[in-house]
Amino acid sequence: MSRRAWFLFAGMAIIWGIPYLLIRVAVRELDPGVLVLGRTAPAALLLLPLVIARGQFRVLLHNIKWIAAFGVIEFGIPWYLMSVSEQHLTSSLTSLIICGVPLLSVIAQRFRQTEEPVTRRRLLGLAIGGLGVLLLVGLEIRGGSGPYIGYMLLVACGYTLGPIMFATKLAHVPGTTVVAGAASIVAICWLPWGIAHWPTHIGRETWESVAVLSVVCTAGAFIVFFELVKAIGSTRSVVVTYVNTAIAVALGITILHEPLTVGIGLGFPLVLVGSIIATSQRDSAISGQMDVARDANLTINHEPER
Repeated sequence: MSRRAWFLFAGMAIIWGIPYLLIRVAVRELDPGVLVLGRTAPAALLLLPLVIARGQFRVLLHNIKWIAAFGVIEFGIPWYLMSVSEQHLTSSLTSLIICGVPLLSVIAQRFRQTEEPVTRRRLLGLAIGGLGVLLLVGLEIRGGSGPYIGYMLLVACGYTLGPIMFATKLAHVPGTTVVAGAASIVAICWLPWGIAHWPTHIGRETWESVAVLSVVCTAGAFIVFFELVKAIGSTRSVVVTYVNTAIAVALGITILHEPLTVGIGLGFPLVLVGSIIATSQRDSAISGQMDVARDANLTINHEPER
């Protein structure tokens, strides 16, 4: 990767390593739907004026169908399910389940005509990573946590499809426009729920958590992430999940005093090793080059309206 790509990668690792901690703090006082509204509405209010000032509002309207679909798959449903899950699971466990996203992205390649076939090396990585997920999930199911682990698996599916949708349908649209449109649509959808479930009191720590989640981890993060997808492709970009997870687990253990369980100790290393095998070195490099080439063609062939 280029120096710029490494810089984007490092930025995403930090920015998306902290949401799990902040969500865990916020859902102590906020309904999960209110939190989704709190994450998306401020981001939309920040970015929409920028989109209008740049003359990109017509681009947003022209691509509204795919922007809306992206918003639902990447924001609307996953963030609600994650917030519900973090009321019952540790932030460490939720982040570890998301670590399966790179594995799912490799599986998704099998169904994309623009991608190379899944090789034996990748199948080995999938097998190792899959075993790790089974150990992680199986050993952590206790006291009714099963449904919430299932929710997080659905979140992982959404996080897998989102970058693919952007790379194939929205690569010609500026990242700011995509985030502004997606956040606006999701915020409008959750507004009635948010009004009906707004709490009578919100503490300072909760306000601060929501502010960081919205401004830094949503408005800023997705703009950076889209640039990363354009730089190295949708398949390799989700590998940042490995580092995100390590940061999230460290924060959960040190700040929230969450336990380092047997499931985490056994499952996480296998997920990490399997994901690296499935997405790295020659296979991943070729895939990344194909992704970048496709994105470049999309940018050339579908110039945004001005």
